[in-house]
Amino acid sequence: MAPHPSPITADPSPGALRAALHGAYDLLWLAAILVGSPYFLLRGLRDRDFRRMAMERLVVEPVLAPRTRRRVLIHGVSVGEVKGAAPLVRALAEREPELEIVISTTTATGLEVARQLFPGHSIVRFPIDLSFSVERFLESVDPALVVLIELEIWPNFLRCCNRRGVPVAVVNGRITERSFARYHHFRRTLPQFNRISLFCVQLEEYAARFRALGGEPSRVLVTGNMKADGLLRAMTPEKSRKVVQLRKLLGAREGQLTVVAGSTHSPEEAWFAAACRESVPEVRVVIVPRHPVRAPEVVKDLAALGIVPQLLTELRRGDTRPDPSLPALVDTIGELEAIYALADIVFVGGSLIPHGGQNMLEPAAQGCAVLWGPHVTNFPQEAALLESAGACRRVADRAELAQVLRELASDEPGRRRMAEAARAAVALQQGATALTLDALRARCLGVQSPRTS
Repeated sequence: MAPHPSPITADPSPGALRAALHGAYDLLWLAAILVGSPYFLLRGLRDRDFRRMAMERLVVEPVLAPRTRRRVLIHGVSVGEVKGAAPLVRALAEREPELEIVISTTTATGLEVARQLFPGHSIVRFPIDLSFSVERFLESVDPALVVLIELEIWPNFLRCCNRRGVPVAVVNGRITERSFARYHHFRRTLPQFNRISLFCVQLEEYAARFRALGGEPSRVLVTGNMKADGLLRAMTPEKSRKVVQLRKLLGAREGQLTVVAGSTHSPEEAWFAAACRESVPEVRVVIVPRHPVRAPEVVKDLAALGIVPQLLTELRRGDTRPDPSLPALVDTIGELEAIYALADIVFVGGSLIPHGGQNMLEPAAQGCAVLWGPHVTNFPQEAALLESAGACRRVADRAELAQVLRELASDEPGRRRMAEAARAAVALQQGATALTLDALRARCLGVQSPRTS
């Protein structure tokens, strides 16, 4: 058996030319901050949350107290990546309890979801990619390993990790064709994929792209999609309570179907509500925007159609009584999995517009009949998996969405077949977390595992 390549713990691209390139990159950051400073200052004076975010990303103060044991930093840029990290965080905490796990993310919604998912771990904001901020961040966190979920790479961050002797791994790696083309164009400048010690990727197609970008072939492993491991795990008491609460607030009348639009983008909410009103006016409609902060905008869009939704926050406060004849609009984060558990039919957003779609495995794992539009370039393999299993329907436009909703609402055996096929397809994808953890332990943490090849 060939030995594993050693983790990268030194700068693989030293020299004056490379240093000058990073210096120029820093100057671009400083110029952007300087040009935007009037806006940043004014907004910071008015918005305390924005001011806190800016200070955290600039790393004005130390991020964490000095460590007392080895730390592993796991980074997910936003909600999807943070949720995708959950199976690995649980497995790593169980297999390596002596390690301290720190979760970092970039967005405010990512931080909120991370705090919900990982209450026993430190949650920090990822820095901007200015050398000074990155150095202060790494000095404070002082990780023994950095794990990046899917693909979130920054030139200065990678370089600083190399120069501090900290190996970096990409896990659950995926790279779309569009992102690959962009990275390939700049592959000789920044960022540098040869700075990454290990790539654990979802598919061979992604593996080939990482190799083409400079990832050493022996460092690129196909380990599968970890999200599938987190989707079918047993319902916790906390999640069961949330489902019960949401069923009370959002639940359909006896015999009434629940139809959910999940992770939607503008103007999909209005299109979906109009399609439901036209084709299935008798169903319980629930709309979950991808970004809950858009809720006021969605309310206006629906009002323009003569549709008045009920906000989940208002229902929770008791400001209004639940009315299953009106659409419910979810204006909070961290609800989607529990809401999918209530659904009979789910439309996955970001797909009727050229956004590229959102993760369709989440409703599939909950045993829903799943629909999406023509634009799923962000999740082509997941879409192909469910399509080949007969677990979904792809619609071409708003008109076909209304037609398919009508067909499925009147076809209970068909919905049941789709739901069963969906859960079975997700179940077949499980096992990626164990392979990923074994690779991290053997190749980056120096722990031998009999399953690692």
